[in-house]
Order: sequence, then C-alpha cells, then structure tokens
Amino acid sequence: MTKTINLNVDLGQRSYPILIGSGLFKQEGLLDAFIGGRDVLILTNEQLAPLYLEPLQKLVTGSNVQQLVLADGEATKTLETLETIFDALVEFRFGRDCVLLTLGGGVIGDIGGFAAASWQRGVDFIQVPTTLLAQVDSAVGGKTAVNHPGGKNLIGAFHQPLCVLADMDTLNTLPERELSAGLAEVVKYGLLADAELFDWLESESAALLRRDQERLQHIVRRSCEIKARIVAADEREQGQRALLNLGHTFGHAIERCAGYGEWLHGEAVAAGMCMAAGFSERLGWIGAEDVARIRALLTRFNLPVDPPRVDPNEFLAAMSLDKKVIGGEIRLVLLKKIGEAVVTADYPSHELLDLLSERFIH
Repeated sequence: MTKTINLNVDLGQRSYPILIGSGLFKQEGLLDAFIGGRDVLILTNEQLAPLYLEPLQKLVTGSNVQQLVLADGEATKTLETLETIFDALVEFRFGRDCVLLTLGGGVIGDIGGFAAASWQRGVDFIQVPTTLLAQVDSAVGGKTAVNHPGGKNLIGAFHQPLCVLADMDTLNTLPERELSAGLAEVVKYGLLADAELFDWLESESAALLRRDQERLQHIVRRSCEIKARIVAADEREQGQRALLNLGHTFGHAIERCAGYGEWLHGEAVAAGMCMAAGFSERLGWIGAEDVARIRALLTRFNLPVDPPRVDPNEFLAAMSLDKKVIGGEIRLVLLKKIGEAVVTADYPSHELLDLLSERFIH
C-alpha cells in the first residue's frame, strides 16, 4: 500500500487538496470534513456503480446520500443528461447546501461538475476520479462542460471542487485501453513542462503498463503538481493554462470528425500531440529525432499516433471551433523542445492545411 500524498491547488479561498493514495475508499468518514452532514448526490455510471458505489457511501457519514447512475461513455456528456441530473436534484429536493460527488472518469467529472456549477447558481462538489486520465488531468483545475454537436466541451463553466480524492486502487479495474488513454495525458505534461518526466516515462514504460502502483502514484503526483502550479497562476485560462491543451486542438477535431465515443479522449490527444509535434518540426522548431521519440513513446503505450482518414477541410473546420480561437485565428500549442511548449497563432495559415493534406490525413 502506497503512502497517501496530499497536494494543494492554491487558489486563495477556493484552494483545495488532492489526496492520492491506495486504500482511501476504506477510510470511513474520510469526506465528512468537507461535507458536514449535508445532502449528497453521488453521480456515477453503470460500470462503476457495482464496484465502488457502496465503498464511497461509507466515506460520508451522517448525511442524506442519494445516487444517480448514468450510462457510460462520451455520448453521455450532453445537455440531455444534464437535465436528467437536474431532475434528480428536484426529485430529492436538494437545495443550495447540497454536495455532488462525481465518481468516475472525465465524463462523469465534467458533467457532474457542470451540474454543480449550474444548480441553483452553484453548489459544492467533490471529484472522485477512477481513471488514470481523470486522476492526472480532468479532475483537477475546475473545468466542467458538456459537448455540443458542433464541438467538444463548448458548453461549460469554471467551477473548482472542494477536494479531489484519487484512490490508486481503482486503477486495478481499469481496462487496458483506458490506462493507455491516461498515459497520453502524462506524456503531455512531460512534453509541455518537464523533460525529465518524459525521459523517465521512456525508461519506465513497461512498469507503468504492468500497473506498478508506486510508479503510477508517481505519475499522478507529478502530473497534479504541474497542473496545480499552472492552474494557480492562471485559473481561467487567460494565459499559460492554455499550454495544458497541447494536442487538444487537433485531438478535439479528431473526436468530432470520428464521432464522439469512437476514440477515447486520451487516444485523440495522443494523435493530436503527434500532429502538433509534426507541425512544430515543419516550422523548424524541433527536429525529426524529437518527433520520432514522441511517436515511439506513445506507440509503446499502445496509443495511436496518426489521425483517422478525414477530409482536410472538414478537419480544419472542426479545429476552428476550438475555444482557443481568437479573432478567427486558430491558436495552437506547439513545441519549442521536449519540455517546453508555447501557445501561438504565428504561423503561415496555408502551412496548417498543407500539414493536414500531406502528412496526417491519409
């Protein structure tokens, strides 16, 4: 059993802890300090409810605890599902002092957080991520959203949780494909901010795929440290927080063009990072050897490194709906080197379409 790590996201009055360790679900009453006897709605999905719903309920004592079990998958992250959550809150007669607990991966965390941000103009919520991707990325930072047919995460709000509870034991039941998807986001942190982490991932890839718990806890801790530092400096993505979207402008376009749910988010980000690396090489910022290293590591983690077969103009149109677009210009997160990224629209626009046509859409 690993020792519990307690990190902090420093946001003044909205600061909160990230608890990372094994056996956290066995600590009865662990969340009482955050909930204090208030009404609680646990949101989860059909896959996780049989595994973790009962243990999670024991972390909350002295509260009225209700539950809502949703369908699994990216197709659930819609306004229609959001209305289902609101209907449940009405049925249970939960007011502004209630707390939502999101038990699941990025889909449950995103839609549950957005429900909390919206219900009666904002109620508290707690993130309980059960996938590697959610533990290293989506559960931290307060981004909440649902998808629109026109694009991913277009409808949402910034709403910070009371705390994040990452029990490493939940990764034992994670499907291999989901594990790989989470590793894509860890690679992202190495690429944008920590070259030593990238080197370490290259040397420890086999152990991570074997789910060595100490190594998994290390990447959750390191990823959360990097994200917490960036979020503390730029909570609402006015500047450097956009760096966390490395691979995402391309990746969100992949998800939309392929159809939500066909690609896991981490898979789309992996291919998107390769596209960003390829474009960085095209601009003369990084060398072919760096691109090769990136593709090799992602391949080692059983992740795709090329996008699906899509019309370049359709793909470009999907990219134009990205939230980083300002004044009609698509801002991209590109690499200066492994461990250093920049957000920029300073590139010849025809180069982007040429890239899509010549190298990636095939």
